[in-house]
Amino acid sequence: MSNPVFFTDPGTLDQQVPGSTFILGGSEARHAVTVKRLGAGESVDIADGAGKRLTGTVRAAAPGELTVECSELAVEPRPGIRLVLVQALAKGDRDELGAETATELGIDAVIPWQAERSIVRWKAERAAKAHAKWQSVVTAAAKQARRAWIPEVRAAVDGAGLQSAVAAADFAVILHEDAVRPLRQVLEAWRDSQPPAGGPSGPDREVLLVVGPEGGISPREVTRLCDAGAVTALLGHHVLRSSTAGPAATVLASDILGRW
Repeated sequence: MSNPVFFTDPGTLDQQVPGSTFILGGSEARHAVTVKRLGAGESVDIADGAGKRLTGTVRAAAPGELTVECSELAVEPRPGIRLVLVQALAKGDRDELGAETATELGIDAVIPWQAERSIVRWKAERAAKAHAKWQSVVTAAAKQARRAWIPEVRAAVDGAGLQSAVAAADFAVILHEDAVRPLRQVLEAWRDSQPPAGGPSGPDREVLLVVGPEGGISPREVTRLCDAGAVTALLGHHVLRSSTAGPAATVLASDILGRW
């Protein structure tokens, strides 16, 4: 069984080497000691959410503090092709569920989208709170999945903001029930048109997967996003919920684009 993972701030693992000691504090230490009841001699991973993972052994556990001896420090590179889920706001926390499950499956970033047909609205007074909740949900999912990277929840966008994001991306796919070409075909065609991905500099391509709200993406939105450079694709024979489409597309894209 893999080690439990706890997060620390980016940069705090930079000086760790085999044999050194790292002290985890705060809420993560309380969770490790009080909830998980970790004790001396047990193995654990500490990740900084930005690719560094310390694997070590617990040497001491006290309320609010976990002392770990480092046995290995690994740096997990980002994939050469990053997947970004554009998740339309949806009722009943289905938008959060989509972001959560996509995180477990390997999504690299999430963009909340205020679509024309979104019933849920992030008004000024609740936008910051809602964004923080999404980031918390994504962080918890990354922890559960034992990830070293925590996906970034980017600022929420409206229609114009999403058009700009599509224009800036290397590729953008709108998951749409009226599309003609299947998602597999669309992704394979784009993949085959690209030079080899990867390299020591990190991610060099970004693919947006656009998921609409429960009422679907409006024809006007589809037209504007396609004008900005997006293409439509059919995910399957059936209409999926807003919470299901993004994770399903993440799985397929991860396979086709060589991430898995």
